[in-house]
Amino acid sequence: MIALGPTLETPRLILRPPMQEDLDGFAEMASNPESARFLGGVGPREVAWRGMATMAGSWALLGFGMFSVLEKSTGRWVGRVGPWKPEGWPGTEVGWGLRYDAWGKGYATEAATATIDWAFDHLGWTEVIHCIVPENTPSQAVARRLGSRLLGPGKMPPPHETLVIDIWGQSREEWRARRK
Repeated sequence: MIALGPTLETPRLILRPPMQEDLDGFAEMASNPESARFLGGVGPREVAWRGMATMAGSWALLGFGMFSVLEKSTGRWVGRVGPWKPEGWPGTEVGWGLRYDAWGKGYATEAATATIDWAFDHLGWTEVIHCIVPENTPSQAVARRLGSRLLGPGKMPPPHETLVIDIWGQSREEWRARRK
């Protein structure tokens, strides 16, 4: 398979564009009520495949997209994190979604930090947002650890226009000042 984008490494993780071999992980995440709760709800393997294909398609069309996140120590797929801006999206997002058994280990913060750096350095983004439903306190905590702040309510594009979200975010200058 042709690599759709770069591979990033953090101390504990490998981030690379999605591949067909990631489908089992995507499907497990989509079928778990806890991990799927804030990602559109529980769905079957076929829906997980379409979501994965959309993320791979973003790499092909835009030159960026969600990275698959793998544990370095095991090679196990633990989630997807990265830059995201499909048509009609409310801004230049770095988002995350992890398997429930990967929650609480700092993986979302570690992977999002690497992808925010990458988005600012390689995509030229001047700001980054996170679309978070108000009840998703774990993701709000990740956003705070990243230095983002609540900017206000947001609106998603169809077919998700009825989803209530808050926009969290920060500018490239704010990010870089914190990273010094």
